[in-house]
Amino acid sequence: MTDEDVFDFAVVVYREDECWDAEMLPMTLTSDLHGLIKALRQQPSESGTIGLVAVGDEFFVALRVLGERVDVFLSDIAASWDFPLARQVLEYLDVPVPDEEELEEILQDEELALPAGDLSIFADLGLDEMELGILSGDIDLLPEDVLSSIAARLGFSEPFERALESAFG
Repeated sequence: MTDEDVFDFAVVVYREDECWDAEMLPMTLTSDLHGLIKALRQQPSESGTIGLVAVGDEFFVALRVLGERVDVFLSDIAASWDFPLARQVLEYLDVPVPDEEELEEILQDEELALPAGDLSIFADLGLDEMELGILSGDIDLLPEDVLSSIAARLGFSEPFERALESAFG
């Protein structure tokens, strides 16, 4: 995959009649956490609605809405300095945005991505905290690839890939 192949996307994943389905969400939601949550709430689902957002080759956000409960996971807090969605996630989680000194310390180790949020977001669906931590911490994987791995692990790889294909060919 080349840099030209890197893109932003937001996908909603839901379960109906025991089957997973996925649809693309508007591109504007890749920078609007509250709009994203609102869109996920509008999609009924048997086991909660899942939102998966990739922002270029920088980071991803996973969300799960079940009734009034909203679980959120951000793959790398360092993205909060450059990307509105990452900053909004940290604010939503009540996690302080790192200051300049903390950011330099984080970025000093280029082999490290520091996640924030609920690592157990998909534990009841078969992806435990350790696996999510390992996947999100692999800096050699693009966010799109990590989300594809998550989709495969949770059993909705086909609808997820179909949604991406319909949008990007």
